[in-house]
Amino acid sequence: MKLARVMGTVVSTHKEPSLTGTKFLLVQMLDAAGNDLPEYEVAADCVGAGLTEVVLVSLGSAARQVSTKDHYPVDALVVAIVDTVAVGNNLTYSKRDAR
Repeated sequence: MKLARVMGTVVSTHKEPSLTGTKFLLVQMLDAAGNDLPEYEVAADCVGAGLTEVVLVSLGSAARQVSTKDHYPVDALVVAIVDTVAVGNNLTYSKRDAR
């Protein structure tokens, strides 16, 4: 999994039928300190993440292992909304402070 920040949404009216009702987010990857990396992904959202929230993104075949879907053709899936990130004894991100 990787840390990312939600930057926007991606809308698609024509898609694979198994993706009907799926929300897609444009996310920018982050390093452990919360700094933006130059990498972006389009990720399906299964947790209801919102704009600017820091999230955990599951990538590759692990993104298809969602219990509610048998065949889910995605490579990136937002699986959690992050509350805090700590590296060693240093708190590098807190959702409470980000508001």
